[in-house]
Amino acid sequence: MTARIFRPAPSATQSAPGEKPWVLIYDRASPREIEPLMGWTSSSDMKSQIKLRFDTKEEAIDYAKRNGVAYRVEEPRPNNASRRIVSYSDNFKTSRIGQWTH
Repeated sequence: MTARIFRPAPSATQSAPGEKPWVLIYDRASPREIEPLMGWTSSSDMKSQIKLRFDTKEEAIDYAKRNGVAYRVEEPRPNNASRRIVSYSDNFKTSRIGQWTH
């Protein structure tokens, strides 16, 4: 069974570019199936419930090596988008290009 080591992307509701911890999760060994009585989705794979957090990528790799877990590291994508800082008062400037519509 292999594990995936990655740094999760920030959620859409977060405005600050904070550093997230590195996460180790195991890949699924068996597919999910629908439980016949209630119709819920279930799995017989207990390792799919494990989610380990580490401060650094090296700590996660060391953990995987110590426990004999095959792993793959997914590097985070660089954030190349530059942010344009705009204040609320810019909506009311007389030099505004577009019309104020409400």
